[in-house]
Amino acid sequence: MQITVIGCGYVGLVTAACFAEMGNRVACVDTSAERVEALHRGISPIFEPGIEALLQTNHAAGRLTFSSQLNPVLRNSEVVFIAVGTPSAADGSADISQILEVAAQLGCSLESPTIVVCKSTAPVGTACRVQSILDQHCQRRGMNWRHSVVSNPEFLKEGAAIDDFMRPDRIILGAEDVSAERTMRRLYEPFVRNHDRILCMPRRAAEMTKYAANTFLATKISFINEVANLCESLGVDVEEVRKGIGADPRIGHHFIYAGCGYGGSCFPKDIRAMLHMAQEREMQLPILQAVEARNQAQKTWPMRMLRKLYSEGVAGKTVAIWGLAFKPGTDDIRDAPSRVLIEGLLDLGARVQAFDPIASENIAKAYPEAVARGQLRLFSDPYAVLNDADALALITEWKQFRQPDFALMARLMREPVIVDGRNQYDPAVLGTFGFRHVGVGRVPMDSPAPLLRKVV
Repeated sequence: MQITVIGCGYVGLVTAACFAEMGNRVACVDTSAERVEALHRGISPIFEPGIEALLQTNHAAGRLTFSSQLNPVLRNSEVVFIAVGTPSAADGSADISQILEVAAQLGCSLESPTIVVCKSTAPVGTACRVQSILDQHCQRRGMNWRHSVVSNPEFLKEGAAIDDFMRPDRIILGAEDVSAERTMRRLYEPFVRNHDRILCMPRRAAEMTKYAANTFLATKISFINEVANLCESLGVDVEEVRKGIGADPRIGHHFIYAGCGYGGSCFPKDIRAMLHMAQEREMQLPILQAVEARNQAQKTWPMRMLRKLYSEGVAGKTVAIWGLAFKPGTDDIRDAPSRVLIEGLLDLGARVQAFDPIASENIAKAYPEAVARGQLRLFSDPYAVLNDADALALITEWKQFRQPDFALMARLMREPVIVDGRNQYDPAVLGTFGFRHVGVGRVPMDSPAPLLRKVV
C-alpha cells in the first residue's frame, strides 16, 4: 500500500519502519526540517533498539522516504496515519491540538477518499472530531464523498517497540464502515498470519481501550508498591508475597514487581488524561486517583531510605546512582524516579555521581547548573561512580547491573550500602560482601556498617 505517516516521533517512526519492512511504500512527514535531514542520513531522532537499521535498510530500498512537505506525499496515499504528540496540558488533559491541526491540513489537501488513522493516544471522541473536521472541509470544497477515520491505538513498549509492532498480542481497530475496516485488516495481515489478533470495535471503544489498558497496568504497579509499604512495617518480605500471588494465573507475574515507581511518557500521562475525562463529566475515579498518589509517593522512596540511613542528614554525602532512564532500553527520562532522587539530593546538599548506558546526556541537559558546579557528575563507567560513594541507589534495572562485581564495589565505596529501588539483589548474597541492603518491602538485614542505623 501507499502510506503516509505524519509525525516522525517515537510512534510514527516505528510504525513507518515496520510497515515499510513488510513491503509497503511509506512516506514520513515531519515539520522539523532538521529531523527530516537527519533521517535522510540514517540518524534516528529517538533511541530504540533496532530502529536505525530498519530505517536505513528500507530507505535504501526506496520503500521509506522522509519529507517536511505534506501535500506532495498525499497524492497517492491510501492510508494516512496521524502520529503526532498529545502531551499533558496543565490541567492533566491530553493536548490534542496537533491532531486537530493535522486534520484541518488533510481536509484542505486530500483530493480523493482516504482512510485517516488516529495512531496518537487521544481522549475518547477525538477520532469523531477528526471525522467532523474532514467532513466540514469536504462540504466546503463541494466534494460528494467523505473520508473514513479509524482509531488504531498503539501498544508499544519503549525498548521493545519493534518486536511489539512486528509480533503484536492484539491490534485494535476502531472503524465505522466496513470498507475501511477491510483495508486496515489487509494492511495488518502480515503481522498476524499465525493467529488473528485483530479486534474491531467502534472508534470510541478503541480509544477507551488504550487508556484502560495503560491505567490497569499502572494500577498493578501501584498495588504491589502499596503492599510493599505494608510489608516493610510488618517485617514481611514482599518478594515472597509477589511470588505467592503471581502464581495465581488470574493475577500473573507481570507488573507486580515492587519498586520506586513508574515514569515515562505513557502511564503518567494516560492516568492524568483519564482522570480529566472523568472530571469533565463530573465523575470521580478514586482507584486511579489512588494509583497516581501512590506512584508519586513511591518515587520518593529512595530519598526517604537515604534520610533514614543517615540520621545526621545527607548534606556532604556522595550518593552514586545506577540508572537514570525511567526503564531499561530507552533514554526517556520523562517522569523518571531518578529525577526525584537527584533533585532531592541536590536540594539537601549532597553530591551525586550517576551512570546510565543511554540517558546520561538527557539528564545533563535537564540539570546543567548542577553539572556546571560539579554537584552532579555523570560517568561513562558504572564502577567509576562508586569511588568514595557513601551509598549506591539502583533506580533503573539495566541488565548490566544484574551481576556486578560486588567485591570491587565494596572496595570502591566509602560505605557499603545499596538502596535497591528495583529489588534486584539478594540481601543474603550482598551480606557476604559486607553490604547493607535496603529494598522495597524487603526485610532489612542487620548492617555491617556501624555508622548506619537500621531501617525500620
